[in-house]
Amino acid sequence: MIFGRKGSKDDAAVSDDLVLRAPKALLHDHLDGGLRPQTIVEIADQVGYAGLPAGDAESLGAWFRESADSGSLVRYLETFDHTLAVMQTTEGLRRVARESVLDLAADGVVYAESRYAPEQHLSDGLALEDVVEAVNAGFREGEEQAARAGTPIRVTALLTAMRHAAKSTEIAELAVRYRDQGVAGFDIAGAEAGFPPTRHLDAFEYLRRENAHFTIHAGEAFGLPSIWEAIQWCGADRLGHGVRIVDDLTVGDKAFGDDVAASVSAAPDDVHLGRLAAYVRDMRIPLEMCPSSNVQTGAAESVALHPISLLKRLRFRVTVNTDNRLMSGTSMSREMGLLVQDAGWTMEDLRWVTINAMKSAFIPFDQRLAIIEDVVKPGYAALQEQTEQV
Repeated sequence: MIFGRKGSKDDAAVSDDLVLRAPKALLHDHLDGGLRPQTIVEIADQVGYAGLPAGDAESLGAWFRESADSGSLVRYLETFDHTLAVMQTTEGLRRVARESVLDLAADGVVYAESRYAPEQHLSDGLALEDVVEAVNAGFREGEEQAARAGTPIRVTALLTAMRHAAKSTEIAELAVRYRDQGVAGFDIAGAEAGFPPTRHLDAFEYLRRENAHFTIHAGEAFGLPSIWEAIQWCGADRLGHGVRIVDDLTVGDKAFGDDVAASVSAAPDDVHLGRLAAYVRDMRIPLEMCPSSNVQTGAAESVALHPISLLKRLRFRVTVNTDNRLMSGTSMSREMGLLVQDAGWTMEDLRWVTINAMKSAFIPFDQRLAIIEDVVKPGYAALQEQTEQV
């Protein structure tokens, strides 16, 4: 199945409408980074939170996007203070989770893993278990509403531990306890520099003994040592971001970063993989890549020059993700549309990364295969048939 390329006679094959209708799979999406601005305003009023930088949804949404684009890490991190402030009650968590599912379903997402850190939702007296059960309830409500609306979706949770804190083993145990109730796996997040994943070896060893899945934020703000530790010491199933794996590539006689534009467009035969990069590709370790977010944080110069395009041609197992939909003002359709518009991706490329994501999901093999064979492939086939009739 080969779709047309932007600018060709098959231009309709990569229209925004077609991208919106394409089935999508999302592995890296933060629950506290995807709230509706109106929801933040309303819950803040209900719980008496007076710290919002704007009182109406439109202005607040603009503030989130501008803060994320500011280049200031302090201001970027401040955005989460406001979303977390309205996610401290059972009612607030259920509503945020439910609306997240509905927003993803409306965007054509058929499978998603939504991650959040239970330890960040305890300020008003909830226990860790209360947080997980509230979010799970919201996800189920969202799935039911989406199914009734004709946009079925499955959403599972990843429980995140903060790498600067000391709750990773407790959160890992929580993930295992709830893995038959909608929790698909475990994650660690937070500042990479100074907080290597090996600080949490006890948690990862426990998860491996329990045959549990986990991903690790690695290779975004910090480079190859973070990726190496995540894989070789901790045993990560996937890498959150992993964009800095290109530090282990040479193009001709130059490092990737010496000439990013030339490197991104290089032919695969001109690229040499270092031992770590080769291992990641050989072992099919999925990379949870988030183009717009990486541009905001400086991990990539632009979507056009994002390493994901070269890594795709090199046949790494790349996936496309949103990271924080509110802060980046994005969606899966927008991320895919930008790759089509700015990096020359085709619908066939989008199909390939969607199947990559489903192959890499933290649900049982038969369930992954069912979504690929019954939803993703037929969905893209139907779109192909429509483009051929235009």
